[in-house]
Amino acid sequence: MKKKRFYLPLIFIVALIAFSFTRPAERYFEIAKNLDIFATLFKEVNALYVDEVNPNTLVRTGIDAMLTSLDPYTNYIPEDEVEDFRTINTGQYGGIGAITREIGNRTVVTMIMEGYGAQKGGLKIGDEVLKIDDIELSKLSREQSSQLMKGQVGTPVALTVKRAGVDKPIRLEFKREKIKVSNVPYFGLIGKDVAYIHLSDFTPDAGKEVKNALVALKEQGAKSVILDLRGNPGGLLIEAVNICNLFLPKGKLVVSTKGKIPENNLSYETLNNPTDTEIPVTVLINRGSASASEIVAGTLQDYDRAIVIGEKSYGKGLVQVSRPLSYNSQLKVTTAKYYTPTGRCIQVLDYAHRRDDGSVGSIPDSLKREFKTSTGRTVHDGGGIEPDIKVAAEEAHPLTQVLFEKGFLFDFATHYVTGKNLQVDARNFSLSDDEYQQFVTWMKDKDYAYKTFLEYGIQQLTEEAKKEKYYGEIKGQLDQIQKRIEESKKNELMLHKEQIKMLLEEEIVSRYHLEKGGIETGFKYDQDIKKAVEIVHNLPQYRKLLNLQ
Repeated sequence: MKKKRFYLPLIFIVALIAFSFTRPAERYFEIAKNLDIFATLFKEVNALYVDEVNPNTLVRTGIDAMLTSLDPYTNYIPEDEVEDFRTINTGQYGGIGAITREIGNRTVVTMIMEGYGAQKGGLKIGDEVLKIDDIELSKLSREQSSQLMKGQVGTPVALTVKRAGVDKPIRLEFKREKIKVSNVPYFGLIGKDVAYIHLSDFTPDAGKEVKNALVALKEQGAKSVILDLRGNPGGLLIEAVNICNLFLPKGKLVVSTKGKIPENNLSYETLNNPTDTEIPVTVLINRGSASASEIVAGTLQDYDRAIVIGEKSYGKGLVQVSRPLSYNSQLKVTTAKYYTPTGRCIQVLDYAHRRDDGSVGSIPDSLKREFKTSTGRTVHDGGGIEPDIKVAAEEAHPLTQVLFEKGFLFDFATHYVTGKNLQVDARNFSLSDDEYQQFVTWMKDKDYAYKTFLEYGIQQLTEEAKKEKYYGEIKGQLDQIQKRIEESKKNELMLHKEQIKMLLEEEIVSRYHLEKGGIETGFKYDQDIKKAVEIVHNLPQYRKLLNLQ
């Protein structure tokens, strides 16, 4: 009997070892087999297809389709796109510090970066770029013109621009320099004692920039902090750790990653002494806060170190690394999922289990798990970071979207400032009723046709009613609703005055104070900031929300 008991486990172990060694070999055979099939298929298509085939386009389509079947963040980056990829990851490029946008068939300067060549060389927001060096932009694509603006540091570039109020085009000459896009486009005091820090990216030095802002504002009298991560798409994981370290003691777990291979199972702890572990902190998030932004918000929430305010975050709990490929191309590939200190993975979409049609669903509420913060508050995984205090964002009305997209808000701001030498206070600037009426009058001959959400609903209802054979019965009612909508549209610029006015003020103030001015003038409309200020000025409520004794 003893022999039999020993013999059976031995057979099992031998079989297991054999299986373990054959699986990789099978997988490598499958890889080799499919590569061979792809290569022969590709050759046959190129040789026999009825029309001419561009090999580069065909392969790129195949690669993109293959990677899209995994997740949206695993991407192939060919050699001609590597520089743009580096710019996104480092926040650095060679240029003059000007941001442009296409409005219709025009390329206009929408922002000037403070302290760089564009500002020093006299370029202004509102200028329409006609030529780069001696090449007319009308003959170039958007991508081509963008590449011409950028270039090797130290090389010259000339822009010919059309400026409102000036009869003839102006030629301006610049020398390209190293442009570093700041992770913190704005920091300042709100009131006498609330530090406001707007963090827009997580490129190198993000932690250092936030620290410098925090120290400077504390020296000015700040007694609490608002860290604004709204619209921040994330970036470098280590910078999220550095920012958490400003408010958490040394040696605290910030985030852990878990992947298919052991090398991707990592834990990241705070490595330095903190800047301030006591100052009240609020973090602002919205649907555009993703990845590293969610690490910061989730970690500070897990340790009850901050109150999170706003909307539920995006829900990107996937980690990517870049790998070099042949011919100077690169692969950005998802290698792991990240987890906050309580063990939460906030990934909202389950790419590993697609539906039969290939679509991806959210992780259902029934599968979301509860976790406890340091003080025993309940938080959940599987769906982004839930704010401690929800503040519903005001949706942009279709009218406002059209006015922005067609450039009418931008162009009126240019019209408003032309020929004026105003002393504008960014925080207190407000268009008067008479000035807003000037905008309404200016818009009278403009084409800004659009459909309201209700009109889209009526259109869908009409189509369904026709399918279901009910259209004849309800046509009169639908026509009445449409007529009332058209009547309301006659006064639409006044009906949506507050939303339009806010955007106009931001555009106008940015002409005088650039990006910082545009941010400041929005404070008076910002419900998230108002709620954050209210919370940090009421310490008993702040502590109660965090379950602090």
